[in-house]
Amino acid sequence: MAVAPASLADKIIILNDDDDEDEESPQPSCPASTSSSGRHTKKVSPLKALQPVPTHITQSPFASAKKDAHVLQAENHKLFTEFVEHCSGPTKDCPEVLTFLQTKHAKACPDYLSSVEFRNTLGRCLTRAQANLSKTFVYINELCTVLRQHATKKRQTLTKVEPSPSTSASSTLQPTSLMAKSKDKTKGKMGEKAKGQEVAAEEEQPSTSGLQEDNRQDQEEEKKAKRASRKQIAYLENLLKVYNDEIYRLQQAELSIDDLAAEDSLYIQEHKLKRKMMKIYEKLCELKGCNTLTGRVIEQRITYRSTRYPEINKKIERFINRPEAQTNPPDYQDILQQVLRANERHNLCLSRKQLNQIAQEAFRETGSRMQERRQLDLAYNFGSHLTDKYKAASDPALSNPSLQQKLRSNREMALSRLEEVITKYAVKQEDAEEQERSKRLEKDKEVKVASMFKRLKEAFKRDSSSLEF
Repeated sequence: MAVAPASLADKIIILNDDDDEDEESPQPSCPASTSSSGRHTKKVSPLKALQPVPTHITQSPFASAKKDAHVLQAENHKLFTEFVEHCSGPTKDCPEVLTFLQTKHAKACPDYLSSVEFRNTLGRCLTRAQANLSKTFVYINELCTVLRQHATKKRQTLTKVEPSPSTSASSTLQPTSLMAKSKDKTKGKMGEKAKGQEVAAEEEQPSTSGLQEDNRQDQEEEKKAKRASRKQIAYLENLLKVYNDEIYRLQQAELSIDDLAAEDSLYIQEHKLKRKMMKIYEKLCELKGCNTLTGRVIEQRITYRSTRYPEINKKIERFINRPEAQTNPPDYQDILQQVLRANERHNLCLSRKQLNQIAQEAFRETGSRMQERRQLDLAYNFGSHLTDKYKAASDPALSNPSLQQKLRSNREMALSRLEEVITKYAVKQEDAEEQERSKRLEKDKEVKVASMFKRLKEAFKRDSSSLEF
């Protein structure tokens, strides 16, 4: 088959010349129920007809719809109620989980609750929860993370302080005996004050008008910026959809051995498109003012509390949760160095054997937990449309006891061999350190003996010279 050119990913450009927001092309939206999908008839191209019917919501989470806000809010509320009712069964032992979810839903932004993005996220979580009941808590956690990202931000309202009336308006009480004498003087002063106030009012009028003009200009600039950002968001959302369709086309293609050996194969093109989609997603989060966290398992923090020393636990937990640890997992020496530094800094006074034992246990536990996190992230985000129809209930090992027993025995064998390898090199490391320590002690002993002989020789020379005199 023909391979797409290398510059195809760089030439995908969507131009939008419409300035009015009302003339923008409506984004495709996925229907929330079967009844709403039957009301509209769409023309389907032959290529689209040949594609398999998706079992989940295929709408882009950034797509916008032209439906009314109250209609979307009602549909989303109905879908959320259905999700809570479905999760009430598996969460009977922990009812506070649903209470926490409903609290996050109540604190979420109303604009997001009436958006297509929330409907797609909620529909995806509901579909996966119905397909796999054992992972209900995972999808509840994912939905809570999304609602937390779009929570209503509380802002402090600043009240403008009105200027107090001038002190000139308050009249002071004067004695009745001096009122007749100062009558003419007060009239003259009041006339002068009135003239001064008129002049001040005339001077203040142009300044207030200038402030009003500045405020109008600022408001117009803000409106233009908001309009430009909405257009940019719509353009980026459309571009995301185009890239998603192109990635789907590349994944459906079959490659030969020569195609795989090419410098610009379809896999490389797919990787480039995915990197571009990640940049577009980060830009969309910046424009919308939301967090870039996606709720993936790989982004969750690992807590470590296995040792009896909180200082060592905190040091190891901080080390394994670094961003570099995801791409470059720590080895035994890294964990051992963290344990040694915590021992020296906090003066725990632990022996070398205790430190090695703590490091070995910490390395085994942290390694297994990081491996489990990577495996779950890979299972949830495999990144291929070819596995959309996969269901855990269709595993052939569930219906074949011999296959299941064989897989279990292979896993036990792999874990035992891994344990043997870790123990082997840990013992070698201890033996090497003991040998180095013994060599260092012998060397120090030889140095001490040599220095003692040297001192004795010098003392003998001094005694012999004194006897000659």
